[in-house]
Amino acid sequence: MENLFATHDALAVAGLIKTRKLGAQELLEATLARLRSVNSKLNAITDFYEGDLLERSVAAAGEGPFQGIPFVVKQLMADCAGTPTTLGSKFFAKEPVAVADSTAVARMRRAGLVIVGRSNTSELGLAPTTEPAFGGATVSPWRPDLSPGGSSGGSAAVVAARALPMAHATDGGGSIRIPASLCGLFGLKPSRGRVSLAPLGETLAGAGAQLGVSISVRDSAALLDAIAGDAPGDPYVSPPASGSFLAATGRPPGRLRVAFMQALKGRPPLHPALVAAVEQTATLLGELGHHVEQAEPDLDGAAMGAAFGTVMAANTFTNIQLRANGRIPGPDDLEPVTRLSAERGGKISADTYIRAVQTFHRIGRQLGVFFERYDILLSPTLACTHLPLGTVRTDDTLDHYEEGLAPMVPFTSVCNMTGVPAMSVPLAWAEDGLPIGMHFVGRFGAEEMLFSLAAQLEEARPWRDKRPPLQV
Repeated sequence: MENLFATHDALAVAGLIKTRKLGAQELLEATLARLRSVNSKLNAITDFYEGDLLERSVAAAGEGPFQGIPFVVKQLMADCAGTPTTLGSKFFAKEPVAVADSTAVARMRRAGLVIVGRSNTSELGLAPTTEPAFGGATVSPWRPDLSPGGSSGGSAAVVAARALPMAHATDGGGSIRIPASLCGLFGLKPSRGRVSLAPLGETLAGAGAQLGVSISVRDSAALLDAIAGDAPGDPYVSPPASGSFLAATGRPPGRLRVAFMQALKGRPPLHPALVAAVEQTATLLGELGHHVEQAEPDLDGAAMGAAFGTVMAANTFTNIQLRANGRIPGPDDLEPVTRLSAERGGKISADTYIRAVQTFHRIGRQLGVFFERYDILLSPTLACTHLPLGTVRTDDTLDHYEEGLAPMVPFTSVCNMTGVPAMSVPLAWAEDGLPIGMHFVGRFGAEEMLFSLAAQLEEARPWRDKRPPLQV
C-alpha cells in the first residue's frame, strides 16, 4: 500500500476508512511497518505496542473523526493504561505503571485514534532537544547531525518523515513549537486549561499544556476539538470557544492587527535569516489584508528567566519525589542536569517560589494590556536557525545547560508563563533548505483566531510538499 501520509492528512485518511475505501487493519499493519523502518534511522519511538496491548488499543478506539488513525503518545504528561510513562528517564522506565489513561488520552481514543506506541522525550522534558541518556538521541529527518528539537522531538520526527500525519506533544516552555519549527510542521500550544492534564494537578505553575504536531492545520484543530475541555476539579479553565476549532479553519480571520518583532531586548541581534523570515511573513500578512506594524511588549526578560528557572527547578524536585513513591534515585538514575535541577529545587524557599509565580501573573497582565492593542504578536519561533546534536547538554553543569537553552525559548516560554495560546507555522526556509518556523501569539482563549489565520497562511504558502530527505 502506498504511503498515504505523504499525500493525505489524518482527517482525509480517516474519511477513506469511514467510507470503506481503506481497511483499518490494512492501514495499521502498513503504518507499523513504516514506523519501525523509520525508527531504525530516527530513534523517535521508545515503545511499540504489540500483542494484547495493541489489540486492546485497537478495541478502545472509537468511531470519531480520526477513526482508525495510528498515533503515538509522548512519554511525558500523559498516561496510557498498563504501561509506565518513563518521562525519558531510566529511573521511571519500569514504574509506576499507569492504572488508567489520563483524561486527554481517553479522549484521543474516543476520537478514533489507535495508540501504537510512545514517542521519545528529553528527561522530564527539561531540554528543548530530545537526547535522553535513557534510550538515546532522536535525530532530525532533515539532517542526521541535527536534533528535531524537544522535548516533543520524537513525535515531530516521525510526523516530519511522513510516517504519521500527527502525533501527541506537550509544551512547558516551547516543547510543541520548538520541534514544529525545526521539523517544518504546524504546532499549536493551547491556552492554559484548554486541555485537561488530569490526573496531574497544576503543572509548572500552570505553564504546561498538551496537543500535538501535524502536517496540516486542520488536523491539529480537529484534535483540539476532540480533547479540549476541563475535568472535574481542574485548577484552570479556558473560556469556552464559540464553535469548533475545525470550523474556524474554514472561515477567514478578518483583518487582524499584527505586531511583529525582529529583536530581543538585551540579547544579541537575530540571525539575518530569521530577520528576513519575519519581514517576509509580515509582508505576506499585509498582502492578505492585515494591519501590520513593528511593535513588541515591554517585558522584563531577566525577571521572566529567573522566575521560570525557579518554577522549573522546584517542580523537578517535587515531581521526582511524587512519582518515585518513596524510591530514592541512585547516582546513575538521573542525568546530571536533572539531578542538579532537583537539588536546586529542593532548596527553594516558599517565598522565592511564590514570588516567581507572582512574576508569571505580572507578566501575564502586561501581555494582556498589549493584546488590547493587537490581535497577534509575530516573531521567529526560535532565536537560532537549527540545532546541532549536543548543543543543549544535560550531562554537564547547569550553567552550560542554560547557555544552550537560552536561544531556544526566548519567544516561546513567555506564552507558557502567561497561559496564552501560540503556534509555530512553517512559513520560511533557510538557504540550505531547513525549515524556519514563524511564531504567532494570541490573547488568552484565542485559539479559533489562530487556527483561522493558520489556515489562511497554509493556503497562501502551502508547506505539505516540503519534505525532509529521510522519509519512509
